[in-house]
Amino acid sequence: MKKTDLEKNKALKIVEKMKKGGTPDRFSGDSAGAPIDRREQRKLDQAQGLVAFPVKIKQTHADQIRAMATAQNISTNELMGVLLEKALKS
Repeated sequence: MKKTDLEKNKALKIVEKMKKGGTPDRFSGDSAGAPIDRREQRKLDQAQGLVAFPVKIKQTHADQIRAMATAQNISTNELMGVLLEKALKS
């Protein structure tokens, strides 16, 4: 056999091995830590009565909100809900 034939056979073996290999766990659909897709998340939010309400704010305000949320151990969405309720009541 020629050197090129040997290399070709090696390449064929590698390709066949890759085809037979399974899907890595991080890409499989049944992984335990799989994130919820957008459609499912939207349904969960609608069940809770939540709607998307994007706004544009200054970066300094966003940083303050994130800092307050981490200090209180709540999500930024929860903190924004609390802040909006306080602002609308007054």
